Amino acid sequence: MIYFQCDYAEGAHPRIMERLMETNMEQSLGYGEDPYSEKARDLIRKACGQPEAMVQFLVGGTQTNATVIDSILRPYQGVLCAASGHINCHETGAIEAGGHKVLALPCGPEGKITAGQIYEAYRSHMDDATAEHMVQPGMVYISNPTENGAIYYKKELEEISHVCAACGLPLFVDGARLGYGLMAPDNDLTLNDLADLCDVFYIGGTKVGALFGEAVVITNPALMKDFRYMIKRHGGMMAKGRLLGLQFLVLFEDGLYWEISRHAIRLAMRLREGFRECGLKYYADVNTNQQFPIIPDAWLETLSKKYAFSEWGKMDETHTIVRFCTSWATEAESVEAVIEDIRKLSDK
Repeated sequence: MIYFQCDYAEGAHPRIMERLMETNMEQSLGYGEDPYSEKARDLIRKACGQPEAMVQFLVGGTQTNATVIDSILRPYQGVLCAASGHINCHETGAIEAGGHKVLALPCGPEGKITAGQIYEAYRSHMDDATAEHMVQPGMVYISNPTENGAIYYKKELEEISHVCAACGLPLFVDGARLGYGLMAPDNDLTLNDLADLCDVFYIGGTKVGALFGEAVVITNPALMKDFRYMIKRHGGMMAKGRLLGLQFLVLFEDGLYWEISRHAIRLAMRLREGFRECGLKYYADVNTNQQFPIIPDAWLETLSKKYAFSEWGKMDETHTIVRFCTSWATEAESVEAVIEDIRKLSDK
């Protein structure tokens, strides 16, 4: 079975595993206060152009989202996000379980929201005479890339950042697949831009070469105070925190994070090109490691015998939207194999 189902099917990049083994018997301070974590923080601050940023390491995306959002919102506030956003659809109500409502905004196939939508939602609440009887918008959450593989361009993020600042809404960017977004061929956003335009974001490791881990970067000083208390409260303060820091040290010390992200994008673009040559159309026109071709239902059983992929939803009575995901570890031979099998099916 060849897996295109997700971008975390493999373990970790061999260089991370090697470093973990090399340092396995070393003793160090716990809870992320070890030298490896400190060096990783310095490398990430340098990469972001934010020497004063707070950098903290957590285990996974859902834990990170719940921790960050809970640390920002007051008890009566909720978080604005796209209806297809991860916190709204794929986190089993984690945000609501923490006492905060997800305020979902409609979005198209790309899964993006706009500055205009954010402003309208905020003003609609604040201008309502009965506002205090309803959940108040308290922050904005977006993913880059989105759940449907789209990226926010610099102008879009600038507009969102401006509206958020005008409305006093902290902007939080979920970067679970950030490396793949920043390496997309049509991307015009840099890591420095992202750090300048949002209050807090995270650099995903789980999906981009690490065994596990996300690096939270807080650039707004007002959000830094007592953040580690919230990490502990959400069960995210690992006793063996160096296991997180060490992985990000390896990913950022010589550009490995960007190298493996480019690899995934290169193969995703080959997949995209190959599927289009076979006559397939796409649900969303995106250039990241998640590709969403529309295939005839009659092909599903045949393809599923050899490949693992996600069924994203029905397009019509006879076609299904599927997701093929490349990763840092995807092999070119696997991509060529599935293209060839799609070609054979399309020729029948």
